Amino acid sequence: MKLHTNGPEWVCWTVWALMLFMTILFLFGKGSCLIAGFNTMSDAQKELFDKKKLCRVIGKGFLVIDCLIPILILGENILPAWSVYISLGIVLIDIAYMIYASNVKCKKQ
Repeated sequence: MKLHTNGPEWVCWTVWALMLFMTILFLFGKGSCLIAGFNTMSDAQKELFDKKKLCRVIGKGFLVIDCLIPILILGENILPAWSVYISLGIVLIDIAYMIYASNVKCKKQ
């Protein structure tokens, strides 16, 4: 299989590399300022959440998406067209789980 180096493909690989960097950052428990909504909370509201656990939940969610991107890029000519819909479903379920886990499991007891 020959990889094409046209514009859209290098953009996909660049986005994947940036997401992989953010995933690693989140899995190490850093980068809570990059989580939408968390950085706009007041300090009193931020104290209700475990920052490390929140970052790890988001990192694990990003890891699922990071695994799907290379499969879709490399399998562009091999995979059937409906595989995009399955990938979209996986991403939506992953996002729903990240929202649930960040609101329920990451709160301090």
